[in-house]
Amino acid sequence: MTSSEDDAIYEARALLGEYEQFLSGKAQGTMDAYLRTVRHLIGWVAQRPGNEGQFQPAQLTQMTVELYLSHLEQEGLSLNHRARVKSTISNFANFLIEEKGLLQRNPTRGINLPPVPQIASGELSEDQRNILSSLVEQEGNRRGSALFALGYWAGCRVSDVSWLQMVHTHVGPQEGWLHVGYKGSKWRDITLMDEARKPLYAYLQATGDTGRTYAFLSQRSERLTEEAIHYWFRKVKALATKAQFPVIQHLTFHDLRQDFAYRAREAGWSIEEVANYLGLATKKGALSTFL
Repeated sequence: MTSSEDDAIYEARALLGEYEQFLSGKAQGTMDAYLRTVRHLIGWVAQRPGNEGQFQPAQLTQMTVELYLSHLEQEGLSLNHRARVKSTISNFANFLIEEKGLLQRNPTRGINLPPVPQIASGELSEDQRNILSSLVEQEGNRRGSALFALGYWAGCRVSDVSWLQMVHTHVGPQEGWLHVGYKGSKWRDITLMDEARKPLYAYLQATGDTGRTYAFLSQRSERLTEEAIHYWFRKVKALATKAQFPVIQHLTFHDLRQDFAYRAREAGWSIEEVANYLGLATKKGALSTFL
């Protein structure tokens, strides 16, 4: 960002402060993402010919927004990312119209991006979530509870869990984090929510062998293999009643990870936050792959 772009953003700080208040009902991650997008937009608009390094709301015309989205495309940003930027600009424009009276028309109207390819969200139904949770509880196994929690509440891959080493496991009675990412050497540190930390801590406390290399033990090898985790998941599903089984029959451990991503987005996490937590590839702040 150039110094003149910084100047434009600085001069618009009062407006940005009011916009932040306008967003106050949204999750913090969503607010941060919206504000980053609007700051970038303001800086870019200020640099347009004739604007002399200044930003004025009246400069937000349909043509300006079209040019901005075209600029993002030329920068290599994905269609998914551009669609979210357009949505953010629309929200900012509504603020300028409804709260400030500085715009007459939303400049995103009439701008049609190509349809975003529909990727299966991986969202589990409430029935599926409840059935799986109850079956894990029914199994009554600390290791199983920890495995399920890392998939459902931390979005871990099977490989993340299978290859998790004790030296990378920092879990206590109050907080915890893991260094994971065996697949493709995409290592990352993740802070565990209590729902993931507590079952893992209980399992580690119960097993007691802190000198072992891997966190999850197996009677047949030094670690619980990926195949063994898939086998465990099938065994848990087999505990279902005749009425329950068709509801969860085709689910795999990976579906827990996908559902975590869906729930994180619903809770207000930005795409970048989900990508970083799950160890997914990103491209200039937008997902280039999803799960």
